[in-house]
Amino acid sequence: MPTNDEVMKALESVVDPELGRNIVDLNMVRELVITADGKVSLTLALTVPSCPLREKISSDTREAIQRLKGVTGVSIALGAMTEEERRAVFSKAQPSLPKLNQFNKIGKVIAVMSGKGGVGKSSVTAMLAVALARKCQKVGVLDADITGPSIPKLFGLPSGGLRSGPQGILPPVTSLGIKVMSINLILDNEDTPVIWRGPMISSAITQFWTDVLWGKLDFLLVDLPPGTSDAALTVVQALPIHGVILVTSPQQLSAMVVKKASSMLTQLNIPVVGVVENMSYFQPPDSQVKYEIFGPSHSVDVATATATKVLAQLPILPEIAEQGDNGQIERANVELLNALVDALLAK
Repeated sequence: MPTNDEVMKALESVVDPELGRNIVDLNMVRELVITADGKVSLTLALTVPSCPLREKISSDTREAIQRLKGVTGVSIALGAMTEEERRAVFSKAQPSLPKLNQFNKIGKVIAVMSGKGGVGKSSVTAMLAVALARKCQKVGVLDADITGPSIPKLFGLPSGGLRSGPQGILPPVTSLGIKVMSINLILDNEDTPVIWRGPMISSAITQFWTDVLWGKLDFLLVDLPPGTSDAALTVVQALPIHGVILVTSPQQLSAMVVKKASSMLTQLNIPVVGVVENMSYFQPPDSQVKYEIFGPSHSVDVATATATKVLAQLPILPEIAEQGDNGQIERANVELLNALVDALLAK
């Protein structure tokens, strides 16, 4: 029959994929009981009850205990940390750059997020990068949408050809000086699918942060995939996020799903910078009439729910779509993002 110390020692091999630390150091192991006949029971206090990797952490925990001599059974209950415990964990989760990349000096890390796909979040990220670069800011874009990357296409960057060395990966630089890192810059063909499970996606995002030679940046924008699953959790838990921009569209459905993302951020104590509503309306050339193609705006509802403001309402502009398709997003008119840029520069 194993002792408590032996069980805890074995559990040091179980690592939370999001935080990169073992569950013992994270104080996740609670209520450990070992009976005389070798049965082990415990509770795992997860950072959030809805943790998408709870089954993997539970499975890894079970396997680590079962490898001990004398164990006849393992029972695991899933619980959750208190808000105070969660804050303490996240405050210690801010990563330090590896020694090889110690000259990386990144000012503010801003994530661009939406609970729903198809709202133009990547386009907003790219245009915001352009707007900041035009304000003489040094900008990088980390494309965290591993399975659906579109940032390279918007900037006209070809697949493959990334250079790397002992010090890390050298990201390509656009004509405005924007540094970009995306999985599509590694693949030989931009059409090649990335069929990975959550832990591999999380690992890739972490490497984009640690292994890329970003150099000195005023802003690093992180383009998140839709939803609140592994990739989003990895970014907000493992990177030193200064704030999140929520992107929505006029439909009530979009607003509802974006509120889910906002709720996740509230649980994780991540501040929201503001709300951007994309595809708000269409205004024909030489006309003052605005047509609400997708219905009336619900952006104020989203802003109210997050206690922030609507910092931009972007119209439907065919030229933006054309510029993005042609890899010429740096030619876009981004004046409507000035309020958002001012908010970021003021924070």
